[in-house]
Amino acid sequence: MSERTRLRVFLVAGAALAALLVWGLAGLPDFGHYRGPYGDVLNRLSVPQRSTTDVVTAVNFDYRGFDTLGEEFILFASVVGVASLLRRLRNEREFEPDDDAVGRQAPDTSLAIRAVGLGLVAPSVLIGLYIVGHGQLTPGGGFQGGVLLATALLLTYLAGDYLTMRRVGPIGLIEAGEGAGAVGFAAIAIAGLVFAGAFFENWLPVGVPGQLLSAGTIPLDNLAVGLAVAGGFSFMLIEFLQQALTRRRGERGTRGRP
Repeated sequence: MSERTRLRVFLVAGAALAALLVWGLAGLPDFGHYRGPYGDVLNRLSVPQRSTTDVVTAVNFDYRGFDTLGEEFILFASVVGVASLLRRLRNEREFEPDDDAVGRQAPDTSLAIRAVGLGLVAPSVLIGLYIVGHGQLTPGGGFQGGVLLATALLLTYLAGDYLTMRRVGPIGLIEAGEGAGAVGFAAIAIAGLVFAGAFFENWLPVGVPGQLLSAGTIPLDNLAVGLAVAGGFSFMLIEFLQQALTRRRGERGTRGRP
């Protein structure tokens, strides 16, 4: 297929998608005029039933927890896909990743970026842990906090170099965290089936609304998802950087150089 043909196909598909989006958005109710009953029911029941003041988290990790399990393993499958696509090819020899790899035209990081990046690492970790730990109380949770934790690793690279980032975030520890989070989330759901008779059913005391140790198994779900998301995004970041910085040599000479 030629480039002009691909462009035409894209324009036709893009126009159809844009028309579909406009049609869908035009049918939305005005702001403040909610038409569905489910939100009102959950707003009324989430606090007395689950002792959580964040209804969205109650939906994600309790009332519709099975859907979240699917989303969790979509991320896991994405990580596996990245690892498979960026694996070392047959008859290909890898050298150590090098920030100054041959042919890489990347400008030097300025002192200001290094200083600001280094200064943001600790706040990113702290805010990420706070959002993960308070997901049952305030907006946020394991998904959002996990992304922030992975961002701290990216800031380490921007403030230093690739080898520094690898020392701060060992790949073995990142893989273990991602796997433990994914398996832990499923294990919490199965424990509900064992101890409470239903998949994702709460099997811990719900506590007092507004307190850190409340909402039963929801904080454990947040912790598991936070581990999985932070590990998954960190792993993909390392894989992409390694692909960009690693020099590879095959049978027919150098290839894959950045």
